[in-house]
Formats: sequence, C-alpha cells, structure tokens
Amino acid sequence: MATDNRSTLGRIVSAGGRFANRHGIYAGRLSTAWHNRIYRWSKGKLGGHMPGHPGARILLLDHVGAKSGTRRTSPVIYVDHNGAVAVAASKAGQPTHPAWFHNLLANPDTTIRLGDQIRPVRARVANPTERAQLWPRFVAATPDFEFYEQHAGDRIIPVVILEPR
Repeated sequence: MATDNRSTLGRIVSAGGRFANRHGIYAGRLSTAWHNRIYRWSKGKLGGHMPGHPGARILLLDHVGAKSGTRRTSPVIYVDHNGAVAVAASKAGQPTHPAWFHNLLANPDTTIRLGDQIRPVRARVANPTERAQLWPRFVAATPDFEFYEQHAGDRIIPVVILEPR
C-alpha cells in the first residue's frame, strides 16, 4: 500500500513540476533556502529525496559564484558512480544550464552534504561515454529526467561527476 501512495505522490509532484516548467514558474532561492535548512536540520532525513520518488536521492552541493565569489548551496538529485556521485545539470529542462554548473566549471573544488556527512569533492563533466551510462540511472530515479531532456530542446544536459578529493 505504501508503494502505491508514493507512486501517486510521485505522479502529483512530477505533474506539478512539469506544469511549472511549461509556464516558466520558478520557486527560486526562497524554496532552496528552506530546503537546505530542513535538510541540514534533519541530517537529510527530510529533503533527502524527491517526494514520491525514493530513488531520486538529493544532496546539497556547495559552489562559489564564478563572477560574484558568493558561496551558495543547491539541492540536486544524485546517483552513485564508482565511489563518487554524479549530478545532472538539468535545470528542470530549461534552455540554459543552472548557475551551479557554471560555478563548478570555474571552481571545481567544493563540498557536498550527503545526509549528515560533508565530503570534499572535485567536479568534472562526464565524458560522452560516462554520460551515456549515467543518464538512464537518472531516468530510473525519476522519469522527470525524460521530460527535462525533451523540454531542454537542443541543449544536452551535462552530467557532473563529483569525485572525492
């Protein structure tokens, strides 16, 4: 019975996200700030996965603004990858890459928070072979990634590997 509820919740969450994306609605920094606070407070027990999609696990990604130098934190869905983690720069299928992607290109040494653990990592963009292997794992975590890929049009959604340092 619980699986059915999560599946229904997952469909509702996904439908809401797709509606927002199609209509240019962005919850913005306020929702991110609340997500980050709740995640940290609960040590990832709340905010540690996408509602209704238990396989869509979330980490907190620290990054430094490429131009501003401002330190920021973004919640992102991740998959495990050979002792590292991988994140997709989907921006929910928008036509441009998320700011955190540009920030990681400029400042690849950073930290991530997985639950109550903070890990130092170095970011690098997955090569085409790695991306081809990892992308189906993101889609398996939540079919929303299929929508993001279609919605992105000509933009290839990069996958970033965060390797321990």
